[in-house]
Amino acid sequence: MKLARAGYGSFLRAGAVAIAVGVECLAAAGGVMGQDATADTTDLAEIEARIEALTREIEELRLGSDVVARADTSVLGLGPAASKIYGVQQGVSIGGYGEILYENFADEREDGVPSGKTDQIDALRGIVYVGYKFDEQFLFNSEIELEHASTGQAGSVSLEFAYLDYRLSQSFGLRAGLLLSPMGFVNELHEPPIFLGSERPLTENRIIPTTWRENGIGVFGEAGDFSYRAYLISSLDGVGGGSSKAGGFSAAGLRGGRQKGSKSVAEDFSVVGRVDWNGVLGLTLGSSLYVGNSGHGRALPSGAVVDARTLIWEGHVEYQARGLDVRGLLAVADVDEAAGLNALQDLTGDSSIGERLQGGYVQVGYDVLNTSPTGHQLVPFVRYEAVNTQAEVPLGFSANPTNDVTILTLGLSWKPLPQIVGKVDYQIQGTEAETGVDQVNVALGYLF
Repeated sequence: MKLARAGYGSFLRAGAVAIAVGVECLAAAGGVMGQDATADTTDLAEIEARIEALTREIEELRLGSDVVARADTSVLGLGPAASKIYGVQQGVSIGGYGEILYENFADEREDGVPSGKTDQIDALRGIVYVGYKFDEQFLFNSEIELEHASTGQAGSVSLEFAYLDYRLSQSFGLRAGLLLSPMGFVNELHEPPIFLGSERPLTENRIIPTTWRENGIGVFGEAGDFSYRAYLISSLDGVGGGSSKAGGFSAAGLRGGRQKGSKSVAEDFSVVGRVDWNGVLGLTLGSSLYVGNSGHGRALPSGAVVDARTLIWEGHVEYQARGLDVRGLLAVADVDEAAGLNALQDLTGDSSIGERLQGGYVQVGYDVLNTSPTGHQLVPFVRYEAVNTQAEVPLGFSANPTNDVTILTLGLSWKPLPQIVGKVDYQIQGTEAETGVDQVNVALGYLF
């Protein structure tokens, strides 16, 4: 097989050289004989295009189709760049994405008090995907993330996911490793050109604690118009302070409970699953559910163990066709024994962890260049979001009205290419305590 590939590559190289010589001859002939310049230009353009195609095929044979694979297709909920490994025949795949974000805050809160916020610009994320396809059944995929530019200042380096797939058939496969929890939109689809808005929705931060990954094992696949993923993973840590250095749940939401696969406390495990239906072109309807204890065997001074059973449910809908980009998501979380978690963290008053958290958003955008021949996309959009991380609190505690938030985002997204995006938006933020601070965001993003 190697000899055959080498022979074919040599043949293509010889063909490319021959065509190149032909191009030079045509150009010379055109100069000497005075043939029509327009015809020569057309012929040369066609020949150059063929040389380009042949050169690309030679590169694929020499380097492997892995290195030159395009980031243009999403597979099983992952973004196009994260999905590159699924498009190669064998070998290594490299991809990535990044984003730079500028935030300009209003001088005053909505109640007229000085906001005290400082404008900032941040090399927010730089990502490298590395994958390896062993054969048609086994592959490895990973995401390595650098946040905030430098670990010597505010930055950090993390393994965002790293897993092995064993695909027995199109409808069924096994997956194990550090896994992205398959909830909502952004937790799996977080490459900047894929979502509207400079910043990720608050619901998919405080309730679905994006980006959320845990060690685990599970199944995935497709059946007809349906796709699914279901995993057994290490549980969120509602208390914090354990070996993973998780911060635990708080009045602001569940995000601090992420263990990120780092020395995860594993006294409790959870189940998370997702089903999507794609029976109509451009339409996705789906739902996901997470259930498990978050106490990890911690006990109160009385000796009573706090299980802190945690349930997160979300439902989502998306339609992307004919220039329209519409998304809607609703998320609800229930935390049992929140009073016990408060006691274990010494939380009192309106600092209580919420027994019920709820949030959601609706977003509509339209590509005004949809019928234009330029290939560019220009999408004005609007998103309305409401989040309350203390919708209900345990008896004896109170809710802080600053955690009942609404955000109206008015924005514009421009893509000169599908892999490159520039974004600008204005966010009008409000809280029940009237402490909201409006802001303008400008972002640059890419994937490859």
